[in-house]
Amino acid sequence: MGNSIFGIGLTGLNAAQAGLLTTSHNISNASTPGYNRQQIVQASNIPQLTGAGFIGQGVQVSTVARVYSQFLSSQVLQAQTQSSQLDGYYTQIKQLDNMLGDPSSGLSPALQSFFRGVQDVAANPGSVPSRQALLSNAQSLVARFQELNQRYSEIRNGINSQIASSVTGINSLAQQIAALNQNIMLAGGAASGQPPNDLLDQRDALVAQLNREINTSVVRQSDGSYNIFIGNGQALVVGTQTLTLKATASPADPARTMIGYVSGGNAILIPEGDLQGGTLGGYLAFRNGTLDGAQNALGRIAIGLAQTFNDQHRLGQDLNGAIGGNLFNVPVPSVISAKGNNPASNIVAGISNAGALTTSDYQFGFDGTNYTLTRLADNISVSTTVLPSGASPLTLDGISITGATINANESFAIQPTRNGARDIAVAISDTAKIAAAAPIRTAAALTNSGSGTISAGTVNPPPPINVDLQQPVTLTFHVPYDGQFDATGGGAGLPAMNQTYTPGADVSIHGWTVQISGNLAAGDSFTVGPNSNGTSDNRNALLLGSLQTQNTLIGGTASYQSAYGQLVSQIGNQTRELEVTSKAQANLVAQSERAQQSLSGVNLDEEAANLLRYQQAYQASGKVMQIASTLFDTLLSLGK
Repeated sequence: MGNSIFGIGLTGLNAAQAGLLTTSHNISNASTPGYNRQQIVQASNIPQLTGAGFIGQGVQVSTVARVYSQFLSSQVLQAQTQSSQLDGYYTQIKQLDNMLGDPSSGLSPALQSFFRGVQDVAANPGSVPSRQALLSNAQSLVARFQELNQRYSEIRNGINSQIASSVTGINSLAQQIAALNQNIMLAGGAASGQPPNDLLDQRDALVAQLNREINTSVVRQSDGSYNIFIGNGQALVVGTQTLTLKATASPADPARTMIGYVSGGNAILIPEGDLQGGTLGGYLAFRNGTLDGAQNALGRIAIGLAQTFNDQHRLGQDLNGAIGGNLFNVPVPSVISAKGNNPASNIVAGISNAGALTTSDYQFGFDGTNYTLTRLADNISVSTTVLPSGASPLTLDGISITGATINANESFAIQPTRNGARDIAVAISDTAKIAAAAPIRTAAALTNSGSGTISAGTVNPPPPINVDLQQPVTLTFHVPYDGQFDATGGGAGLPAMNQTYTPGADVSIHGWTVQISGNLAAGDSFTVGPNSNGTSDNRNALLLGSLQTQNTLIGGTASYQSAYGQLVSQIGNQTRELEVTSKAQANLVAQSERAQQSLSGVNLDEEAANLLRYQQAYQASGKVMQIASTLFDTLLSLGK
């Protein structure tokens, strides 16, 4: 009996000792990240059958278990990966918001200064200082476009570097998780299936770190290992094996870093839309959802300004009496040949309508039958079976393909506005070449007997081609008067006979438009000829200045300033929305972690109570053993 009591006391002593060790371990790791508190699981030993029934044989510690909830842990992981994505997105877009919204370094001050220069030339068309100020302001405007674009490029390069760094970190974490899978399987086998709790905690902590980089799906295997998947089911860790990710240049755009699997020395690209969550997902979402469109929007303003200003400038006349040329160099679309194309293949892409440009990129391809131009933002496309040419272009959103040397199944990426702000430049340096005057001058014949008048006239846009505005044209009303006139002269399309006169209506001939009003008499005539003395003429300068408020961009719905204002407003609203959403998601993460820690975290007050409990159990078991020893001594003494 004494021996049996001694054994029972010993089991209690061992159980209390295990409890003390486990509690001490919990206290020591109270501040260890990712640690889940542990507790011993006790069970009574198999009782001994006696004539008086079953007599208990003490206690055993069946295992040391983690206090762990898969449901709560999954909630924390899901909330954390979304929070990391929002934080990554917000950090990047905040840079754009600060840059575009700065009242001193944004585009608005440069635009206003440029058009003040235009208005000054309109007020003083013959003033060389005013003209020089206009050119200087044009240079400053171009420099501001280029500075803003340079900042965009720096952010884009930074995103590429961060993507590469994130991929390196993901590969490292995947390898560590695979190594822990191996150790956990070995430990579980050596311990007859007992859980290696600390190794499990280490692995879960690594999974949490990985989840902050990219959203993961974890599948637990029967051998205790984790299989980890990213994106739309792409494997990253399978047992003790890992698949390596690689940051590589996009075959459609070498300046764009993408992510792929390493397979046979090559990278199999993963669609960017498949990689969600985590900091990496935030970087990709920012680049796709904001950076590309914002840089394209700035380039669209630069191209639209250059094109529309040039169009009007070419309708004017400079101080030398010549028809105006381009004030700005208009950027051309960037065309990128896809990897695998024949090096001899190429296309000719241009901008046919700057006002119709969008902020999307495009793709041109040939499937062997159809030539297709696709807007990548929504996959809207136009096709033709005829090889695009100057006479038969393929056009979409102001983008025209006017030539192509392309084989079947080849494609080209087209970025019509991406480099617009980078490539805009001032085309002239001579102040005399600013076309402030109109190239035509109108007059009524002194012999007219009627009271009719003719307007100063304007040159018709687009700039006339093969029309010599230096050729005078005479408008002569019939004799006897019948309300019709003849237009004669040396210009193209003349003579134009028997033209009907409507008072105040437009008369458009030979590349210009005038209005004739009043009571006319038979034989009255008017002339529209070259402006031989346009030094003080400001008619074209006034029209150039009016471009500041005209809706020439975004399909005729926005001016230069309002288009930039839309960009600033869009980025500002997105930034504010992300700021609010990011804070809300951070609060959700904190709530989820509190819920998890309330179950799995170490409560030092509770552990202190456990120490006392196990200490008393240890002392009580020791007392049982002491009593057993006394009983055994008594039995021995009976034999003396």
